[in-house]
Amino acid sequence: MYEVSSGGIVFFGNSILLLKKYNGDLVLPKGRIEIGETKEEAALREVYEEAGVKGEIIAYVGQAQYEFRNLRHNEQVHKTVHWFLMKANNTHCQPQREEGFIDANFVHMDKAVKIVKYEDELKVIQKSIEYMKNMG
Repeated sequence: MYEVSSGGIVFFGNSILLLKKYNGDLVLPKGRIEIGETKEEAALREVYEEAGVKGEIIAYVGQAQYEFRNLRHNEQVHKTVHWFLMKANNTHCQPQREEGFIDANFVHMDKAVKIVKYEDELKVIQKSIEYMKNMG
C-alpha cells in the first residue's frame, strides 16, 4: 500500500511547532493528501487540523520516504511525506485529540532537534533551520 502525505515545519521566531502524541513521541504535523488537494493545501490543512495553527508556506523543504507496518490491516505501507517550511503569526495551539495528540507547543529550535524521535523529521527540521538562518 502507498500513502502520500504533506506536513509542515512551522516556525514562530526561533521556535518550531511540535505535537506530543499519547505515547509521548514528539512529531511534526502531517497527514494524507486528499483527492483534489495540492501538496501545499494538504500541508496547510493538516497543520491547522492537528495543531490549530494557521501557517504560511515559505518554501518546499523536500520529501521523506519510509515504510511501516499497519497493524490494524496487517500490511506494509510505503509512505512519502512532502515537507513545507512555514511560519505562524502567533503561538496559539490546539492539539487534535481525535488524532491522539495530547499537546501542541512551539519549542526552541535547539531543543527541538534534541527531542524529535524520528530521523526523517529531524533531517527536515535541520534543513529548515539552515534555510531560516540563511534567510537572515
